[in-house]
Amino acid sequence: MLDISDLVCRYGKVDAIKGISLSVKQGQLVALIGANGAGKSTTLRAISGLLTVASGKMTFEGKDITRCSARDILARGIAHCPEGRRVFPYMTVEENLEMGAYLRRDSSIEEDRDRIFAQFPRLAERRNQVAGTLSGGEQQMLAIGRALMSKPKLLMFDEPSLGLAPNIV
Repeated sequence: MLDISDLVCRYGKVDAIKGISLSVKQGQLVALIGANGAGKSTTLRAISGLLTVASGKMTFEGKDITRCSARDILARGIAHCPEGRRVFPYMTVEENLEMGAYLRRDSSIEEDRDRIFAQFPRLAERRNQVAGTLSGGEQQMLAIGRALMSKPKLLMFDEPSLGLAPNIV
C-alpha cells in the first residue's frame, strides 16, 4: 500500500529525518518506535502532506504522493490522527465528526457516525457539547473518531493512547 524510500525532511536547514525507508502492506500494523526527537511525528507529517519532503519518494497504492497536498493525500485514503488531539475546540462533538467526513460524498456518513458513537459511548453522551470543553481523553477519542470518519484505507496514529483511560486503550 505505502512505500517510502530514502525520505529526507528538514525544519529549516536541520535534517529532521534522513533516508527513512519503509513499506506498509494492506492489513498490516506497523509501529514506529524511537526516542523523543527521533522523527516519528515528522515521518507521519510528511506522509500526510503536512511537511514538505526534501528528497526521497513516497507512493500509495502505486501512485506517487511525494508532492501531494494534505487534502489530496486524505482524498486518496490516508488519514492522520495527530499527537495532541487537535480537535476543533469551538465546534460540537458531532460537528467535529462531520469534519472528518468532509471529503466524502457517499450516503453512509450518518451510519459511520453512529458506529463511532457506539465505539465511544462517551462521545454520544456529549454529541452536542463543544469539543474544547471535553477532557483530554474525550478529545483523544474524538480525534480518533474524526479520523475514522474519513473511511481511510490507511490510518496513522501519533501517540494514540495519550490521555485515554486504560480501559479505552
